[in-house]
Amino acid sequence: MINGDDVLAAAAACHSFLEPAVGADWTAAIPGLDFTVASVVAHAANGPLWYALDLWGGPGDDAAFELKVRADAAHSALLVSLRSAAQACAASVDAAPAGTLGFHPAGAPDASGFAAMACDELLVHTDDAARGLRLRFAPDPGLAGRVLARLFPWHDPGDDPWQALLWANGRIDLPGRPNQEGWTWYCSPLADWDGRPPART
Repeated sequence: MINGDDVLAAAAACHSFLEPAVGADWTAAIPGLDFTVASVVAHAANGPLWYALDLWGGPGDDAAFELKVRADAAHSALLVSLRSAAQACAASVDAAPAGTLGFHPAGAPDASGFAAMACDELLVHTDDAARGLRLRFAPDPGLAGRVLARLFPWHDPGDDPWQALLWANGRIDLPGRPNQEGWTWYCSPLADWDGRPPART
């Protein structure tokens, strides 16, 4: 099951990939997305930051937080924010008692759901940043496979779980597989899953 160690591993992979590129042009646009490199890294940090708190608010959208990472910050500060948010998320999901459910528009995630979503945000958006920087990001396929199995349990990882995760998130097309535009996660407890893919949004 996905846990805080996976969130920390995802953040470490993203940080080590992006740190050598802090001097690059982070105003570059991400092909196919309404993001720049800087804004997508800020967005990648926002996810774990929100999830660290959303887990504790219960399954209703009842909290009144207004948190965000500033996309106009220095590149190095964005990376500090990314790792800090991941550390807070990892601590949060590991501390949650069994049965704790939080809020997300895609469902009522448990701790593993929030951990998997944090990993997905970190890995996929770092790949977005890589495309804007014209670089190639290749994280641990084992981690990618665990994230895919938790959030997209109806998808076969095939021979390359990382490529399958990007495909499941609608980032790439894969031969013999349908386009995933309108994809959605299954982030509620896996024990509640009925075995069918959720309706696309």
